[in-house]
Amino acid sequence: MSAGHDHSHGHSHSHHHHDHTPKLDHLNTAFIVGIILNSAFVVIEVVMGLATHSLSLLTDAGHNLSDVAGLALALLAFKLTKVNATSKYTYGYKRSTIIVSFFNALVLFVAVGFIGYEAILRFMNPEKVEGGTMAWVSLIGIGINAITAWLFVKDKDTDLNVKGAYVHMAMDAIVSFGVVISGLIIYFTHLYWIDSAVSLIIAIVILRGTWSLLKDSLRLEMDGVPKEINLEKIKAELLKGKGVIDVHHMHVWALSTTENALTAHLVIDPAFVSTFNDIKLDLRHRLEHLDINHSTFEPEFSDEECKRQDC
Repeated sequence: MSAGHDHSHGHSHSHHHHDHTPKLDHLNTAFIVGIILNSAFVVIEVVMGLATHSLSLLTDAGHNLSDVAGLALALLAFKLTKVNATSKYTYGYKRSTIIVSFFNALVLFVAVGFIGYEAILRFMNPEKVEGGTMAWVSLIGIGINAITAWLFVKDKDTDLNVKGAYVHMAMDAIVSFGVVISGLIIYFTHLYWIDSAVSLIIAIVILRGTWSLLKDSLRLEMDGVPKEINLEKIKAELLKGKGVIDVHHMHVWALSTTENALTAHLVIDPAFVSTFNDIKLDLRHRLEHLDINHSTFEPEFSDEECKRQDC
């Protein structure tokens, strides 16, 4: 019954397509600037952390290093979405964006685990820390993280990886602010356990931000319906098509963190058989306004019995 099914994908429908993918050039720059700034800051933190015996600076350096890796992976995934499809990868490498956003969330969880573990150890055996140095190094961190977060703020809702980078950096600015406060308190009071307390609070803040990223990327990884997609709305839109009597076997999944696909069986009134091409083009256009960039329809005609097992 797949007559018409094979050519239903043939029409070009890319006119609306580019609206969904954030522009690569300015995001490319954002990623590269972010990587350079954060790498420089990691070096500063490691040098100062070793010089002042400050574990929180060294822990934060490790955390920032995971950010640099995250940004680099996100940039790589972004580049891969532009690679053309091949006979082995018929959708190209778009899905790498989903894998990377999932991996980024996992890396953050691991970083949080380390911070929490170190903080608890330090809680029991507080070490002497130079609060003043801690504060001013972290002040630089606030600046660097805030600038990097700002680079992504405009596109954060267009792509899960950009959102991941933005969340990472915004969280890091909060982390650095926490370290500044604890540095000042330690400087004036010599209460060295404050260092660990702040680390634990930071870990909880990061966990909250990471949880939604992990959930969203895992859902896409499992071919779940993307969060912003409303199936009822899509079905209602398909039923508006001329001659469409019913819709079933509707599947929606993510091809990448910015593109979604749909397949559906359409039950067509026999009187409209000859206009199926027009129906298809109309529906495809309607769906593009609902964030579906690739749609494939299989016609079934209401006067024929559906004999297949899954009908």
